[in-house]
Amino acid sequence: MENLRLDTLRQDIRKILEPYLLKLLELHKDNIVSIVLYGSATGKFYVPKQSDINLMVVLNSLRFKELRSSLRLVDQGIRKKITAPLLLSLEHIETSKDVFPIEFLEIKENNVLLFGKDLFREMAVDLKYIRLFCEREIKGKLIRLREAYLEVGLKRKGMEALLKESLNSLIPIFRALIRLKGQQPDVDKFNVLDTVSELYGLDKNILSAILKDKMNDEKIAGQAIEVFFEKYLDEIKKLALTVDKL
Repeated sequence: MENLRLDTLRQDIRKILEPYLLKLLELHKDNIVSIVLYGSATGKFYVPKQSDINLMVVLNSLRFKELRSSLRLVDQGIRKKITAPLLLSLEHIETSKDVFPIEFLEIKENNVLLFGKDLFREMAVDLKYIRLFCEREIKGKLIRLREAYLEVGLKRKGMEALLKESLNSLIPIFRALIRLKGQQPDVDKFNVLDTVSELYGLDKNILSAILKDKMNDEKIAGQAIEVFFEKYLDEIKKLALTVDKL
């Protein structure tokens, strides 16, 4: 109990997490190296009963039996908006910074250490891995956007949701692109869109309009969704070409 660091958490989050973490520690005992909280539950963007609570649990040894023994606790946690924890071995952390550079950076810059060693404080990720990851992700999203349009374009339904899903999935990539320019990205999504648009010559009005839209009426900013889809597609294509030249 005394090893848990929960004092900085919101009271409602602490109330949910404390019994969960105690059971987790009881299950895995000395095998646990570190437990960190990351994502919206670390700050002001957490919405009670809506936002997920995300945990990374690093173990010395991660075998099938560790996964199996965690099943019941994870199932109980999911009912309380604690997503299935990101279980990683210490070896996986140490050897995967080149494969998952953005994921590790996102957690490094927005986490709360709840137990054990702070593995992220001294973690460094080479910028070349970030650029390659960004290029691959953006080009992959572009391909998926075109495919999805061919699938739903005649129906005209689902395109608005597609745009929103696409943009939200690109936010971590945008933050990484800001880092490539030597700047620290903001946590606020609208500020991220403003900064990445300024740094990479994008139309921030198009991106912000998608993020702001809440109507689900197959329109964005009062314009037909197909018109806005074309504009968004052009912006992502432009970004892919720009990142390719970095």
